[in-house]
Amino acid sequence: MAKTNEPTIIKKYANRRLYNTGTSTYVTLEDLAVMVKGEEDFVVYDAKSGEDITRSVLTQIIFEQEGKGQNLLPVTFLRQLIRFYGDSMQGLVPSFLEYSMTSLTKEQEKLRSQMSEAFGATAFEAIEDQVKRNTEMFERAMKMFMPFPAAGGDPAATANPASQAKPAKSGGNDLDDMKRQLEDMQKKINQLSEKS
Repeated sequence: MAKTNEPTIIKKYANRRLYNTGTSTYVTLEDLAVMVKGEEDFVVYDAKSGEDITRSVLTQIIFEQEGKGQNLLPVTFLRQLIRFYGDSMQGLVPSFLEYSMTSLTKEQEKLRSQMSEAFGATAFEAIEDQVKRNTEMFERAMKMFMPFPAAGGDPAATANPASQAKPAKSGGNDLDDMKRQLEDMQKKINQLSEKS
């Protein structure tokens, strides 16, 4: 089937079966995982209601992959992610994670080229170096998103007035304050990406 710019439509029926309208065949979550890895775009709709359920189906794919022992998401990360639900920072997390994954994908290509050029221990050193840099970038970014340090946190963060939450002013200035804080965070994210 020729590739188009339009995403393939997948319909999910009440019996939990998934139907690929592009190939006119029933598919499994495993088939959808292969489509994702092949960078084939698709959208999943509930066949009865027409609701877009792509996010929940992608989450199911991740759940199944994790269940097979292909653990990609550290427990610490999952706990931190759960803590953001319902938090005032919840709205910023998706864009931050998307930015981080884009950066990681770009770095992945560099790492692959380093590994193809390197042999033996040199390849492992390149992997360790990359993991270390990604971890440091993630930790710096997470500290930036935490307005108040946890008990025993980084004292340097409390000394930096830019990292502390500013009291909100009454009236129409609240929105301006939030915009300014978001701009400051974006500048910090850009600085972090330039350092790594």
